[in-house]
Formats: sequence, structure tokens, C-alpha cells
Amino acid sequence: MAHLIRHKLSNKLTNAAHTVSNKSQAKVSGVFARLGFQAATDEEGLGFAECDDLDYDYRQGMQMDVLQGDEEGGHMEGEGEGEGGLEGDSHYQRDGTGRRASSLKPGGSLDEDKPKITTWEAGWNVTNAIQGMFVLGLPYAILHGGYLGLFLIIFAAVVCCYTGKILIACLYEENEDGIKVRVRDSYVDIANACCAPRFPALGGHVVNVAQIIELVMTCILYVVVSGNLMYNSFPGFPVSQKAWSVVATVALLPCAFLKNLKAVSKFSLLCTVAHIIINVLVVAYCLSRARDWAWEKVKFYIDVKKFPISIGIIVFSYTSQIFLPSLEGNMQKPSEFHCMMEWSHIAACVLKGLFALVAYLTWADATKEVITDNLPSTIRAVVNLFLVAKALLSYPLPFFAAVEVLEKSFFQDGGRAIFPDCYGPTGQLKSWGLGLRIILVVFTLLMAVFVPHFALLMGLTGSLTGAGLCFLLPSLFHLKLQWRNLLWHHVFFDVAIFVIGGICAISGFIHSIEGLIEAFRYNLHD
Repeated sequence: MAHLIRHKLSNKLTNAAHTVSNKSQAKVSGVFARLGFQAATDEEGLGFAECDDLDYDYRQGMQMDVLQGDEEGGHMEGEGEGEGGLEGDSHYQRDGTGRRASSLKPGGSLDEDKPKITTWEAGWNVTNAIQGMFVLGLPYAILHGGYLGLFLIIFAAVVCCYTGKILIACLYEENEDGIKVRVRDSYVDIANACCAPRFPALGGHVVNVAQIIELVMTCILYVVVSGNLMYNSFPGFPVSQKAWSVVATVALLPCAFLKNLKAVSKFSLLCTVAHIIINVLVVAYCLSRARDWAWEKVKFYIDVKKFPISIGIIVFSYTSQIFLPSLEGNMQKPSEFHCMMEWSHIAACVLKGLFALVAYLTWADATKEVITDNLPSTIRAVVNLFLVAKALLSYPLPFFAAVEVLEKSFFQDGGRAIFPDCYGPTGQLKSWGLGLRIILVVFTLLMAVFVPHFALLMGLTGSLTGAGLCFLLPSLFHLKLQWRNLLWHHVFFDVAIFVIGGICAISGFIHSIEGLIEAFRYNLHD
């Protein structure tokens, strides 16, 4: 009897040792493969999946033991902590329908409580983001790029559509059943996952800084274009462009009191209607002068000094990656996200290309940074007033988004916040918090007054943050997080986009800075 007991104990210890050894090897191989240091073999991938299965069963058994208050459960808990605690792969799900514990919101409400949007609504949001008023700078891009500028409009649409898809792919991982499960919620989560475990918060800080720069620069561009349009609409008034920018900013000061965007969202339809009217009026006038179109002015060679600025302008007009994770997470049918991205970018590409080409053919070498400045004074005043209204109504969206990022990063980051919360116990905005918002509005005014160059600012922003958020980071994150699942052509596309995007970003940034320096040195105006 004693021999039989001793034999069973020996077998159990041997099996346990083998299990722990296999589990450790599978974990190490799988983790290194995920980090991109090596491609896991089929056996390693299988071991990693089995390891997740063991982890899941182990955690389930341990949780049951803890609930029952069993002494044996306490022993297992101690063993689990020795192997890394409960964290492990706790974000994995047994199926694609379950919810993660981290998805629970304060008060126990789930993400499903939020109303979902249809595929058409998601496509409408993306279209609005990439078909905004910044298309007014695209004819200026054709001026310095010719047919290559048109090709770049198409190329940027294809690349931005692809990087949008791979960015969303980084939100998912396959569980032990081979089902893709959403384990991340935002661009920041993806960045942090890429920098973990050595620098778990570095990626999020980089993305937050890029988002803040892009959002604040967008606000500055709205103030710049408002002052520019008003100045060119009423040239007989003894008011400078800088003074018009001040007037526009006074109208924008109420944005500092915003607590949410419910009031602003009511004007979104009005912005869209205004944009359609503007495009129709500009295109109609251009078509009326079709006989005089200067086809010979559209050339195949490029202005080496100015074309990199055009690249930034075109890239900036396609930026939508910032909000894509949130948009996809709120879709009723996330599986239709890829189809939505394709059709929205095809439509944007066709409309942008036609608008830029038709406008450039009409004015050729006289094309200005804001194309409406080329219109006759009678039409220009009407179109510019619509544009100013659209700019002022569009300003609160990036402003509020920038405020939210700043508040979450510096004022609401749990116990790690640098500054105290700018909201009171009942949710009211504190006086100093309101002061910081007003300072942000005034900062956008000062930048617009001292750097009143729409196309150069747009090119600088597109080269600095647009290329980073749309080209560089998505391709880098995709290589890092999805390495084990990528085919050779995916790796080729990601590396090519990263290299080309890096070259365009550096070149566009340098030439935009040179253009700004030249504009200040010779006191050039838009």
C-alpha cells in the first residue's frame, strides 16, 4: 500500500514538473514572438495556445477555491502569485462575445449600454473628417506637384485606408480558440502595449503629445483661415487680417465653458451643408471657365523645394486615425469596418482629386493657398462667409478633444496626475480650470496672429504629426503586435510605408520650416 501511494505521488510530481517546464517554454517563445524577435514555430504557437488554456482553467479553479474559502485555494493562490499572479493573459476571452473585466465602467455599467452606430453613420463620420475645409489647400498642392500631386492624392488615400485597417487590427488578438478578441480600446492602449514591459507608458505619452499638437494646430488653422477669409472678403474695410483673427477668437471664447459637445453636435449638419454649398459654388464657377482651362500648366516635373510642403498638405487632409479605434468600437457591426474605410476613402479620393484639378486648371500659376481667394469679389464674399461660419462651428470639436487629452493626462490621471482635478465634487468647472481653457483659446489666437500662413502651417502639421499618426506609428505597431500573424507582403507593405512616410515627414517638415522662415524674412503674405 505504501509503495502504491509513493508511486502515485512520484507520477504526480513528474507530471507537474513537465507541465511547468512546457508552460514556461511556451510562454517565453510566445512572448518573444509577439515582441517580434522571432517568428514562433507551429509547435511554439500551439504551446502558447495550450498555455492560455492552462492559465484560464487555472484561474477559474483558483477563483472558485477562493470563493469557497478552501485552504487548498489559498495554496493555489500563493503558487499563482509566484508564477506572476492573476495578471498573465487575463485580457483574453474564452469566446468573442464575452466582456473583459476592464470593460466595466464605474457603477457597473457595460460598454453595451452605449448606443451603437451603423456602418453608414461610421462612414459619414470618416467622410466628414477627411473631407473638411482643408481640401481648400489641395489646389495649391497641385500647383507645386502637377500630375505627381494628383497621384499623391490617390496614393495617400490608399495608404491611409490601409494604415487605418492595420491600426484597428492592433486592437485585437487571437484567443486559444483562434477567435479574434478586442483586447485594447484606443490608440494610446496600442502604443503602451508596444512599449511594454520595459516602458509601459512611453508609447501612450508619445501618442498623446502627437494628438495634442495636431488638435491644437487644427484649432490654429481654423483661426488663421477665418482671419484670411474675412480680410479677403472685405478688402475695403480698414481691418487687417490679424484684427479679423482677433474678432474670430472673441466669438470662440465661449468654447472655454464647454462641458460636453451636445450643443455643438447640433451644428454638425449645418457644417456639412455649408461645405457642400461651398464646393458646388467653387466647382460651378470653375466649370463656367472651362474654355480657358490651362491644361498645359499641369506638368510632370515638380518643384523640389515646394513639393514636400504639398505632401504635408495632402497627408493632413486624410488624417482620421486618431478617432478610428473609438469609432470601430461603437459600430453595430465592426466586421464591416474594412468595407466602410474603403468606400469612404475612394469617395474622398475622387472628390478631392477632381476639386483640386478643376480649381488648378482654372487659375494655374495664380492659384493661392486658400483657393477661394481666387474667386471674383462678388462670389468670394458669399463663399467666404460660409467658410468662416464652418470654421467657427468646427473649432469646438478639436478644441474640446485637446482639452480632454490635457485634462486626462495632467489633471485626471488617478493618483499620478501632476496637477489637482480642475472639476469640483459636483462636476462644476473650477475657476482656474476655466482660466486654463481660456489660455488655450488665446494661445491659438497668438499663433494665428504671428504665423498667418495657412498652407505652410497645414504642411508643417501634416509632416510632423499627420505622417506620424497616419503612416509611421500604425505600420510600426502592426509589425510589433501582429508579427506572428503577418505574411511576407504585409511585412513588405508595413516597412515600405514606414520608410516612405519617414522620408516624406522629414522632408516636409524641413521645407515647411524653411518656407515659414522665408515668409517672415521677406514679409510674404498668403
